[in-house]
Amino acid sequence: MNGSTKPRLSLWQILNMNLGFFGIQFSFGLQQSNMSPIYQYLGADEASLPLLWLAGPLTGLLVQPIVGALSDRTVTRWGRRTPYFLIGALLCSLGLLLMPMSPTLWFAAGLLWILDAANNVTMEPYRAYVSDRLDEAQHAQGFLTQSAYTGLAQTLAYLAPSIMVWLGMDKDALGANHIPQITLVAFGIGALFSFTTVWWSVRRVPELPLSAAEAQELSQRPQGLRATWDEILSAFREMPETMRRLWWMKLFQWYAMMCYWIYIVPALAQTMFGTSDASSQGFRDAGLLNGQLGGFYNFVAFIAALAMLPYTRRFGAQRVHALCLTLAGLGLWAIPELHNRWLLFLPMLGVGLAWASIMGNPYVLLAGSIPPERAGVYMGIFNMFIVIPMLIQMLTLPLIYHSLLGGQPENVIRLAGALLMLAAAAVLRVKSHKPS
Repeated sequence: MNGSTKPRLSLWQILNMNLGFFGIQFSFGLQQSNMSPIYQYLGADEASLPLLWLAGPLTGLLVQPIVGALSDRTVTRWGRRTPYFLIGALLCSLGLLLMPMSPTLWFAAGLLWILDAANNVTMEPYRAYVSDRLDEAQHAQGFLTQSAYTGLAQTLAYLAPSIMVWLGMDKDALGANHIPQITLVAFGIGALFSFTTVWWSVRRVPELPLSAAEAQELSQRPQGLRATWDEILSAFREMPETMRRLWWMKLFQWYAMMCYWIYIVPALAQTMFGTSDASSQGFRDAGLLNGQLGGFYNFVAFIAALAMLPYTRRFGAQRVHALCLTLAGLGLWAIPELHNRWLLFLPMLGVGLAWASIMGNPYVLLAGSIPPERAGVYMGIFNMFIVIPMLIQMLTLPLIYHSLLGGQPENVIRLAGALLMLAAAAVLRVKSHKPS
């Protein structure tokens, strides 16, 4: 459907259509805050942690452009994107239920591959769904609403273990695999949210029916995996200049965020509790503290995403994003120097602003530069700009962890801060152009 004929949606409808993003991001929040501790409870050492996180970027690299291209070509009675939403959400729910029951390290690492593949099957069709369903004038509202849901979902995901403790559960009660019982309950809640929120969105705001011209054009496209692969290669060759420039910002940004997520718990364990022993109470306390800090910065992101829209419209997504990344970079650089748990919430303000911007503003820049009929494949390729930096981080960080970073997790957090400031400089070079 031509963008000029798309019906304008109310704020309530936009909130409903994006509710499924809440479930997706609750799952990601559980992974970000719990996978490193889970791996260490099962016997992993700090230097190997990035390699154990490979599932996310590798499945994203393989799954998202393919699913994005397939969803561009899919015609069903439920729509182009909906089958991917529902199948991915169901598999994600199953993965979340099983993860905290993992008996061994290899089982947890393998299950993360399944869980991330399921999340990726849902994610990029959902991004393309915003481009499909909304007129271009509402793109910023649509993507920043997804960002707000990301902040809210990850606030609750990070805080879920602490909430269990506040409700009376024993934070030191462990399963036979040494994983805390509060983690088991948190992942069970995530499994419930993962499917029900996506199902709600699909029911409340279904996809727009294809016009006769669109249906005919799709029926004439070559089908099959070879045609899908050719479409991906063609999209790479014809990539808009705006999208090419966004790569450099994404490289620094996502390398930094992976450094933060993987090493923040070991860093807090050392700087706040003086331990690197994953079996100690201090390490579990560091995990709970990270959940509280993460909940706070994600709540900041939730509020900031809603408040950011007029500033993005006035000053441009590039400038707003650069400012947010700079504030986060300064905050991460400060974290290892702080030894009062309450002062740690100050740098989280910057991290929260950056996370709100990361989940919204780059997509505002992208959506205005790509042809709408290829939204799925370009959203999938754009996710490769996330997962390739993650892969680079996971493969290179173990090589420099001892030699350049002194085997100290707090130095990884400092590195993350410096890289976010480089990402801020890179995004200022991006110019937005409309697709021809």
